[in-house]
Amino acid sequence: MHPFDTAVALETVGDGTYRGRTSAPYNNMVGPFGGITAATFIRAIERHPECLGSPVSLTVNFAGPVAEGEFEISARAVRTNRSNQHWYLELVQDGAVATTATAVFGTRRETWDNTEAVAPAVPSPAETPRGNFPDAIAWAQNYEMRFVAGALNDQESPDSTETLWIRDTPPRPVDFAALTSLSDVFYPRIFQRLGRYVPAGTISLTIHYFSTPDDLEQHSDGYVLGTARARRFHQGYFDQTAELWTEGGTLLATSHQVVYYKV
Repeated sequence: MHPFDTAVALETVGDGTYRGRTSAPYNNMVGPFGGITAATFIRAIERHPECLGSPVSLTVNFAGPVAEGEFEISARAVRTNRSNQHWYLELVQDGAVATTATAVFGTRRETWDNTEAVAPAVPSPAETPRGNFPDAIAWAQNYEMRFVAGALNDQESPDSTETLWIRDTPPRPVDFAALTSLSDVFYPRIFQRLGRYVPAGTISLTIHYFSTPDDLEQHSDGYVLGTARARRFHQGYFDQTAELWTEGGTLLATSHQVVYYKV
């Protein structure tokens, strides 16, 4: 089994309740990588017998630290309409809520189509050298990263933009759970601005999905082009917005975060 599939594996323990376990290869500096927690929420909905369609949006609020070990996720469809379905989820450890989430799933239909956003003009993955995160950041070792701009270093930067080619290692076809995790691979933008590590962590993460199951099937295990930037750092919080594109220039998803920091 691919390490990612092991990390998001769930066991059904009741009606809409699933048991999982944190995965050491996807640990962050403190607790599990937030992207893998978000991906596990998507997997819980996909496993639910009432699931309708595919993800349209997901918001994850990291209420407290997730400790290593077992956890339970409860998933409840709070309303189902003709074409979309609204979900509420909680991740609980030792009787305490560590993370909550809301999600919208829906069925897609043929409509007028247009993309106003423009993919960054960048060299191909083959022309972009591979980069690495420090070994202490375990989750990053599960991704092949080729930085076009914003590689982590010890120099201050006037700009917070990070752009890179990325895919699972070993390669794995992208599904919605994997796309969810990819939406959170960007290290905190304040590290880039200051050129050093400071205490920082995501408080809330929202992902909007534009890809369909057919889009992901066609993409398979190809590289994803990710780009992220911040807009303001202010009194302990900053925002972080990102886009994920295929090599062919199709927008797969966008993500938006609020991150706390201490300097």
